[in-house]
Amino acid sequence: MTQLGLERTVIDARVRDASVRRCAERGIVLPTFAQLTEPERIPASVRAAMAGVDPDAPDPLNLWRVHWHNAADRRGAVEIPAHVVLPTALTGVRAPVIVALGDRFPMIHAHKVLAAYGCLAPRLVTGQFDPESERAIWPSTGNYCRGGVAISRIMACRGVAVLPEGMSSERFAWLARWVADPTDVIRTPGTESNVKEIYDECARLSQDPANIVFNQFSEFGNYLAHFAATGRALERIVGWRRRAQPALAVAAFVSATGSAGTLAAGDYLKERLGARIAAVEALECPTLLRSGFGEHNIQGIGDKHVPLIHNAMNTDLVIGVSDRATDALNVVFNTDAGRRYLQHRRGVPAEIIATLPSFGLSAICNVLGSIKLAKYYDLGPDEAVLTVATDGAPLYASEVDKVLARRYAHGFDEISAAEAVGEHLAGLATDHVEELRRPDRERLFNLGYFTWVEQQGVPVGTFVARRAPRYWRDLRDLLPAWDALIDEFNARAATLGGRPAWAHH
Repeated sequence: MTQLGLERTVIDARVRDASVRRCAERGIVLPTFAQLTEPERIPASVRAAMAGVDPDAPDPLNLWRVHWHNAADRRGAVEIPAHVVLPTALTGVRAPVIVALGDRFPMIHAHKVLAAYGCLAPRLVTGQFDPESERAIWPSTGNYCRGGVAISRIMACRGVAVLPEGMSSERFAWLARWVADPTDVIRTPGTESNVKEIYDECARLSQDPANIVFNQFSEFGNYLAHFAATGRALERIVGWRRRAQPALAVAAFVSATGSAGTLAAGDYLKERLGARIAAVEALECPTLLRSGFGEHNIQGIGDKHVPLIHNAMNTDLVIGVSDRATDALNVVFNTDAGRRYLQHRRGVPAEIIATLPSFGLSAICNVLGSIKLAKYYDLGPDEAVLTVATDGAPLYASEVDKVLARRYAHGFDEISAAEAVGEHLAGLATDHVEELRRPDRERLFNLGYFTWVEQQGVPVGTFVARRAPRYWRDLRDLLPAWDALIDEFNARAATLGGRPAWAHH
């Protein structure tokens, strides 16, 4: 159970009390999952103090910004999460593609900091992690480990990032500024698809009992944080859009697989709004589509396996998107020539052009998957497709330079942009879209056995139990249980005389 983060009671009171003391000394107060899901529940005193805190600083108050309701400056809060509705001029489909913007999150400009908090907070309040003596190991392909390092630094504990050496240079530059020691960034062989190598390194690190691995691919805190907070955020966006378009329905939620944390929002949206759930993956590594393998550059969607927290039996479609498309469109979206072409030749409104810096590689992938789905079902203007932009373009500036050097050695102009858009956006077809029948879902589910039971030692009974819908419904009971433990944790810290962070501001 400890491997999966499923505890709902205090496992070690001594360790929990040590964490309480540490938080009291540093004025750290933990937000509940309910407060991050509905930030209007955050106390007014906290909101007032946050206004003077740099959203990129390792300040305890930034824990209270780990939600979807941050304003554009990431200091204030907004009622409706930041999002953009992509027009037909860009997508080529009648259906509105609604994209929630993850670059509004604090410290890392990506929503994976929510997943990191969702994994660490329950471990703290149940006494399973001692920030005084243990190191938090954060395995990922980039954003989650940055979120983990940020949360760890706020908690004044050692956070260790484990990620492939081939990830974008911007990720490593950020980590170099945030880790306590350069050795706390561990580079594993390969690139985006080499998740097994990350697991192997974590197995080596786990031989030291002082290293606690927070594996986003198997910790259900990741799933539950997105089910609650991301699912609710998208529901609020839909409610807002319905004020002007009352007939608006939700046809689907689309997300690249990654750790499958974000896909949890699909479970929420299917139950509440009837949305289909589409999992997107790189065509160059078609694990879900073809039980295949390969390498790709859609950074942030590590694959070659099925995450333990992927509710495969609830997934409706799998969609393949090529990294040739995401690489090319990343250049279009982030060069003057590309933006001029989109605005002046394709009629994309200037206000949409202004949002393109919020689209990183996986965000572009999600948009392309959404367009393919809209074409596949021939969706109309009242049938929305929801997706997320996990992070923004600034994390991939070096990738633009690489693609320009590799594919556009003679320069990139508006003709180049037209060719790229024609091939990878306007010409997007419905190939590599697979609707899943029951046997298809069982195939995806069974594929996870080899990673989790044979390699990672998850009990076969625990693995098989995930086949039933009730398993996933019962998980939700953890959220109020964790919130009660967080409230108790904070109350204990207050009795020790610790001044909350906002008292210092």
